[in-house]
Amino acid sequence: MPQPKKHLKLISWNVNGLRAAMKKDFLGTLQKLDADVVAIQETKLQDAQLDADMSRIAAYESYWSHCAVKKGYSGVGTYSRVAPAGVSYGVGETRFDAEGRIIEMDFGSFLFFNVYFPNGQMSAERLQYKLDFYETFFDYADDRRKGGKSLVICGDYNTAHNEIDLANPKANEDSSGFLRIERDWLDRMVARGYVDTFRHFHPDAVKYSWWTYRFKARERNIGWRIDYFFVTKDLIETGRAKEAFIDNDVHGSDHCPIGLVVEL
Repeated sequence: MPQPKKHLKLISWNVNGLRAAMKKDFLGTLQKLDADVVAIQETKLQDAQLDADMSRIAAYESYWSHCAVKKGYSGVGTYSRVAPAGVSYGVGETRFDAEGRIIEMDFGSFLFFNVYFPNGQMSAERLQYKLDFYETFFDYADDRRKGGKSLVICGDYNTAHNEIDLANPKANEDSSGFLRIERDWLDRMVARGYVDTFRHFHPDAVKYSWWTYRFKARERNIGWRIDYFFVTKDLIETGRAKEAFIDNDVHGSDHCPIGLVVEL
């Protein structure tokens, strides 16, 4: 008798500091999201700051990567109700791995990546670091695909892809996050066989995932869509990627959660 198909609800959320999010009912929000896997970015934690309230949540195992070169910066964490076959961290290059930006989990039928892509606004040097990170990470991802695995790559990509993905495209075309050179990387990913799941399922939807804390931007919905679930094309072609969404009603960060339902 065939086994029933199992659908996993996956969530990605830049929490802009997990300690701050905990004070804004992060645990209550996690319960309401009721996801099988929750990937969070920008935890801003060191090892010693990760307490049991954050790491030992009922029904979830948790996995963490912290920034080793700067306190209160970067960092990712993943909560999972499903036991992975394996977990790894980084891409094997200290320059990128030291900032605690990548957790990779093997769920058998697909590899799941929680990634906090760099922000390029600080300086020309950081912009180049961001572009180098894109190149190094997707070379690594392509190598993983060669092993026959499907890939799900979620996180804060720190780039709005097209004009539909931010409220004021013209005013921001010279700002990091919407520079042509950054957007070209997302074009390149699509050409390499990765699919932006939200845009696939909602081609004309105007929804954002990040708003500055200034100017009452969230109240006015002056935002950017910079958080994504990209998947390898096979997950779309076989119908295993079922639905993608952005949960604008969830507060607690300057980002909101985004999600994907996928068949295991």
